[in-house]
Amino acid sequence: MLLSLLLAGLAAGSLSAQEPKPAPKKILVTGRGISYIPDMKILAPNVTFVEAKADGMIAQIADADAFLGEITPPLFQAAKKLKWVHIYSAGVERSRFPEFINSNVALTNGKIIQGPEIADHAFALLLSLTRNIVQAIPNRAKEEWPKSDWKAIELRGKTALIIGVGGIGSQIATRAAAFGMTVIGVDPKDVPFHPAISQVVPPDRIDSVIPKADVVFVSAPHTPQSEKMVGAKQFDLMKRGAYFIAVSRGKLYDTNALVKALDSKRIAGAGLDVTDPEPLPKGHALWKFDNVVLTPHIATVSDGVGERYRELVLDNVARFAKGEPLRNVVDKVKGY
Repeated sequence: MLLSLLLAGLAAGSLSAQEPKPAPKKILVTGRGISYIPDMKILAPNVTFVEAKADGMIAQIADADAFLGEITPPLFQAAKKLKWVHIYSAGVERSRFPEFINSNVALTNGKIIQGPEIADHAFALLLSLTRNIVQAIPNRAKEEWPKSDWKAIELRGKTALIIGVGGIGSQIATRAAAFGMTVIGVDPKDVPFHPAISQVVPPDRIDSVIPKADVVFVSAPHTPQSEKMVGAKQFDLMKRGAYFIAVSRGKLYDTNALVKALDSKRIAGAGLDVTDPEPLPKGHALWKFDNVVLTPHIATVSDGVGERYRELVLDNVARFAKGEPLRNVVDKVKGY
């Protein structure tokens, strides 16, 4: 009897040994992530990393467990094993198609890590207007030194309204408070306590706080709910002489309403890193205003953000390989 049991155990062990091992996870990598592959291999040696080929991605993604890059409907349809997609940027609107939104595939992005340089840029735009640097720059080319008509305002004691108090907006709030400003936030979420922010209201209460603002910052993501949330009514409600600064997405404000507010001198100026349409076409009305500072969607650029992108991707790859919770998970339904 004992011998029979022993032989049965050995046979079972032999069968178990012959069972195929699960295939290693495969991650298809595009864009900036390709340069991270050597480090990713060290962190996740049991994962297969494949550099995406432009003319072969449909075939490459078929058996991929994860994809680092911007997912599209054709790629998603071809992916049979996909569990995770990482988009390097903060904006995910181009990947919010129904099949992906309604799937169980996790989505992460570059939110939060872009906050410092975008907040810096927001204040660069604001200060160029409030300190009237926009007037000084053309004088350099003319080699002139006029200062008799110089006008400028200080930010201390003014009120900043920040639409979108996420990774970018919270950084703007910190800087605004450092300038001595009172900060009010607009956000659909319950924002954790932030020492720089005195009040947060939901988007449907924006009209109650926008008249208090000397500066309105737009730093929210673009979703169907946030599109054109600053429209003609909101520009009309703004304090005369207020400034408007947009650094997230141009579709959050009504461009025609902004032009009207500038034409009527309702607002003192605008600093725009994002526009609608984008890029801003030649001949557009916004180009003609001396009190509008335009930059070509470059607020995300800095000497520090690259390392933060890299650290986030490497950490999430290691987490994915071990089955641990991912960082920067996006609610695909809400879009942020």
